Amino acid sequence: MSDQSTQTSANNRLHYWRRTRQFTMIMLLVWFAATFGIIWFARELSTISFFGWPLSFYLVAQGAVLLYSVLIGVHTYYMGKLDEGAKQEHEVE
Repeated sequence: MSDQSTQTSANNRLHYWRRTRQFTMIMLLVWFAATFGIIWFARELSTISFFGWPLSFYLVAQGAVLLYSVLIGVHTYYMGKLDEGAKQEHEVE
């Protein structure tokens, strides 16, 4: 293996892990903001009614589960694309 291909391989790995860390941080921030936001504003959200239930209760009981499911789906899709791109770059080398 030449020095240039080793350098390219190392750069590809660095790029992959940088994008993985950035995406993971974004996902964690969305998760934290949604979870903490519901708890932080629970009193204010309790004054709003949704199908007879306080909005804060509905968001925790239903909305949070849906949000977490969407986050898992987005994470799976994006990481699959990122892994596929890294695999193709590795095969080219």
